[in-house]
Amino acid sequence: MKKLLLEKIKESVQAILPLTIVITIVLLFFKVDATTIFTFLAGVIMLMVGLVIFSIGSESSIMGLAKEIGAFIVKKKNLVFFLIVALLLGFLITIAEPSVLVLGKQFESTVPLYTMVLTIALGSALFALISLLRVLFKIPIKYLIIVLYAILFTIGCFTHFDFIPVSFDAGGFSTGPMAVPFLLALGFGIVSTQEDSTSEDSFGILGITSMGPIFAVMLLGAFYKNPTFTVDAEGTVKVMAIIIDNLKNVAFAIVPFVIFFIVFQITAFKYPAARVKAILLGFLLTYVGLVLFLSGASLGFMKTGPYLGEKVASLNGKGYLILFGALFAMVIVVAEPSVIVLVNQVQEVTDGIISKKILLPTIVIGVTAMIALAMTRIVFSINILYVVIPVYVIVIILALLVPKMFTGIAIDSGAAVSGALASTFLVPFAIGASNYLYAGLPNQSSLILQNAFGVMAFLVMAPQLTIQILGLIYKYKTKEHKIEKVEDEFIEL
Repeated sequence: MKKLLLEKIKESVQAILPLTIVITIVLLFFKVDATTIFTFLAGVIMLMVGLVIFSIGSESSIMGLAKEIGAFIVKKKNLVFFLIVALLLGFLITIAEPSVLVLGKQFESTVPLYTMVLTIALGSALFALISLLRVLFKIPIKYLIIVLYAILFTIGCFTHFDFIPVSFDAGGFSTGPMAVPFLLALGFGIVSTQEDSTSEDSFGILGITSMGPIFAVMLLGAFYKNPTFTVDAEGTVKVMAIIIDNLKNVAFAIVPFVIFFIVFQITAFKYPAARVKAILLGFLLTYVGLVLFLSGASLGFMKTGPYLGEKVASLNGKGYLILFGALFAMVIVVAEPSVIVLVNQVQEVTDGIISKKILLPTIVIGVTAMIALAMTRIVFSINILYVVIPVYVIVIILALLVPKMFTGIAIDSGAAVSGALASTFLVPFAIGASNYLYAGLPNQSSLILQNAFGVMAFLVMAPQLTIQILGLIYKYKTKEHKIEKVEDEFIEL
């Protein structure tokens, strides 16, 4: 236990320290008052401690339980039972994401809060089901994403334009620290029961599930016109108010899974008492860790993000926003707990063929470049579709060329990078910058919706491009190696 704790502390410090140093230097550069810097650093400490506790707890509860459930629902060999459980899990895991509630609150003036939240959850549930059925019936992922993206952009033609960036952000907000470990482990559990499947077949579940909220919010956009938003005031309230709010939200997230486990324990698993205690302790640690992590993110980043966005945008030179945005993205993606879980899972499932030393830099390069592009779009108010459509055309073409494992990992990575830190810092940073750049314009609110929102879409696209390019290089190198091997054998003969 001591070794595991030290390992998690090391991972947490390595992930969050670069981000802390960069933001602290920027705050000092802008001569921010000591209280704001102290508040930020207090949030960082909570973030680190929370990440350590959450990582230990989720491994012993959420991930282990998800694998067991995945294996169990396949072994039952009852399609109706499979459909019901898959839908229920997809719904619960999305309701469990606190970021979804944050997004819903921002658009409460246009769409009722729980209409938005439930719509996103239903979209996730439906697409979780689709993704699990794909694994069960061994449908090639490349054909499925071609069909889904074609339908997605068709629906987009009938959606109010201001809703399109928000729709893409909804997909990112729905895949945070709860959904990523659970869905990855669930897919691995399903694959482990199928004799003719490999562990790589489990990849893609997370990415396809995250498409559900995009579809759902686009459909909302066909009914609600002229959306408006309000910036969540969570970052400006007192520390205790933030913690109490997260205590309630995370309890709302964790309790359904505890009940779910108890039902499965009574009806199916029948674990010994020691195992049950260990899982329940894991749930408790997950709860405490997630409360601390989200409170630290809110305290440290939710308030700092808009402030820095306005300050950077006010500098003499539009290139500064692009530069700082790329810099923040680079250090944030390394700190995302969802990314940490994903790269470790990929390394384990692929037996080190795709190690985190290769995967993490590939993700970082893509995210840095794409967020620089997202900031460029804010500066010049570029239509998001001018970027999204060409990028997804390239993504689909790559999916037809690279090994299926890389496509699955790529779309899962896209969902993982848009986690809690990105949603609590990068989006507020973009809103703050847009608020300064578009101040005084008659359509200011609409411009912020069209340009500041949509940052998560760029995050999601980044790994889908870079990891599949990595897959193309891998395919070429493997083919080259095979040719050399045949030539050597021929010479020997």
